[in-house]
Amino acid sequence: MDTLFDLPSPETPEHAVIAHYRLSGDQYGSRAQRDAIFDAERAMAAAVKKAGVGEVDGNEFGGGEAVLYAYGADAEALFKVMEPTLRSLPFRPAYVVLRQGSRERESRVDL
Repeated sequence: MDTLFDLPSPETPEHAVIAHYRLSGDQYGSRAQRDAIFDAERAMAAAVKKAGVGEVDGNEFGGGEAVLYAYGADAEALFKVMEPTLRSLPFRPAYVVLRQGSRERESRVDL
């Protein structure tokens, strides 16, 4: 059977690392803040790919916040690769949600 998508099987739920940063203003932060987030996202995507632990899957800006998303088979391994760059961003308050497969299995790490 041919398939169009290689989706994870239900037995191995995908893990996530979701980073939240407070930006200036009530909307999208300053241009410099957005550029710093984009630069960090590119650096983390390269590191995650090199380590083979998942993928950095994008960002969201709005409401004075930036959110970065990454997915893989092991949230702890993914976070370990991303952590130096996540901590290097100066925007605070900031935190990361580590999701192990489902919303019931989440932990929070303050940056």
